Amino acid sequence: MQELLGRITALDPEASVAIRVIACFDELIIGNVNTRALLSTAASLAGCPAGYAQDRPHRTVRMDPRGQPLHGPPPDTVRAIDLPQSAQVWIEREGAPHANDTIIVERLALAVGIRLGIERHDIEPRRDVDVMLDGREPRDLRREAACRLHLATTARLRVLAAPLFAVWGTHARGPGDVVSSEFGPVHAVVVTADHDPVDVSPAGIGVATDVDGLPRSYRSALVALRLCAPPEEPAVRADDYGGLAELLADTPADHPNPDADRLAELMAHPWARSTVDALVRATTVRRAARLEGVHHSTMQTRIETLTATLGFDPMDGYGRARLGVAYLLWRLRTSRVMELPTPAALAAR
Repeated sequence: MQELLGRITALDPEASVAIRVIACFDELIIGNVNTRALLSTAASLAGCPAGYAQDRPHRTVRMDPRGQPLHGPPPDTVRAIDLPQSAQVWIEREGAPHANDTIIVERLALAVGIRLGIERHDIEPRRDVDVMLDGREPRDLRREAACRLHLATTARLRVLAAPLFAVWGTHARGPGDVVSSEFGPVHAVVVTADHDPVDVSPAGIGVATDVDGLPRSYRSALVALRLCAPPEEPAVRADDYGGLAELLADTPADHPNPDADRLAELMAHPWARSTVDALVRATTVRRAARLEGVHHSTMQTRIETLTATLGFDPMDGYGRARLGVAYLLWRLRTSRVMELPTPAALAAR
């Protein structure tokens, strides 16, 4: 966590504050500190009193930012989270909420809940963006989440997905959150379909849909993200691949594909990737040769090698489509875009 904090501080000093809150409560949980210490920490981080109450047995504890107990009931307006077992935690902020109030009270709820022996998944409620992008959730629940985020059911929207270490030059306007994926946590933002380009690297931009189709846009955004190749291709739009992006989004990562398997063998040749990329983008062999910067006869020799290994002519009929799909699958299988860059690479940014 401390190593991650250092890297995030270098990228986004404001984001590092939230990570410090998480790291602080993680240490307290590991240290098995008592509830008063947890409340004192929350109050100190928030700069306002924090409290905890339970019904059975009846108990209320309030602490101020100096770690001193407060007496009497809490004010009517608090930022609270309800816990199982008829318990509740809160912070007592007067006036407008501060930027990190939400993360402070959430981590306080998690820490207190663990002390009460409550299962973690029962403590941490799912956030609206996470619910809205999960196609396994009933449509009514996803629509309710969208309504809470002030998204109209008739709006045309798309999902932008980026790793947590992505570099943002400009930020997207729309509800966003960190959500899980089978490839790791990503920062997902729901934006309007005609949103201005966002300066972020790496990132994938999903297809445009209505609210009900946002899980589909999210899946296509993940495909687009995994096709990124910074710095040459820092962001990819699923629209650029048409229906292929959604087809790939619905294909399990471990789904076998003989064409992609055989293409992986060819990638041992130093010329293979750039050649296949040129063939996929070009309409003729001569055009592919010009894109690759080689003589026509050299390109023809490489195509013969491809044909012999793949078992089909990549320039004839469905062979072109098969090569294109195999190439995209190979790129997805070998994508490293979700791997945290080395400190040297981060410094170079």
